[in-house]
Amino acid sequence: MEPRILLVEDDPTSRAFLAAAATALPATVDAVATLADAVAAVARAGYDLLLVDAHLPDGDGARLLRTLRASGDATPAVAHTAAREHALRDALLAAGYVAVLVKPLATAALHAALRDALGRGAHRIADAVDDAPGDGAALPAWDDAAALLALNGEQAHVAALRGLFRDELPGARDAVVRAHATGDAAALAAALHRLQASCGFVGARRLGHAVDALRREPSPRSLQGFVDAAQLTLSSP
Repeated sequence: MEPRILLVEDDPTSRAFLAAAATALPATVDAVATLADAVAAVARAGYDLLLVDAHLPDGDGARLLRTLRASGDATPAVAHTAAREHALRDALLAAGYVAVLVKPLATAALHAALRDALGRGAHRIADAVDDAPGDGAALPAWDDAAALLALNGEQAHVAALRGLFRDELPGARDAVVRAHATGDAAALAAALHRLQASCGFVGARRLGHAVDALRREPSPRSLQGFVDAAQLTLSSP
């Protein structure tokens, strides 16, 4: 019998990738976007594994697991995040997650982590780091090889996810610009976090570099680099 997994992820592109990849394990996957919906889903049905985003619109992954454990639920849980801070990883492990995955990651790496969490094997997950130099202006809009690697070589999946990503990008770009203009550091960090993982899943190389640069230094120059990269991504085939 296939294991049943609850995926908790608010970003549409990341949710589509993770749901498709987990389903191919094979597994039965239910997907929700908020902490509240996750609590309700666990109360309605039994799951073999929880796959939870560390940052949610109405809370965080650590809070979700504490809530579930307090209610008596002991389902194994794996966290996923686009952030690379060791403090966040340590906090998630302390909350009870059996593993913390850094997005984006390839389908094969996700499968290995899920099998390990389900008691089926061993895995090793390495952080993905963008080592591109300078301001990223020389980077291409799309990295097809990275996208195909993340999506197990399925070109049709790459095309479908990129279509979803393009549809969501104008709104995501505007949210970043608004947060920067108003000096809302929390909103800016949340908007950039959502974009970072989805850029990796679809191979949006230059935009991913610009997102990382803006997260590190929220200066007007970095913001302009982000806006330019978003426009290039939207206009490139």
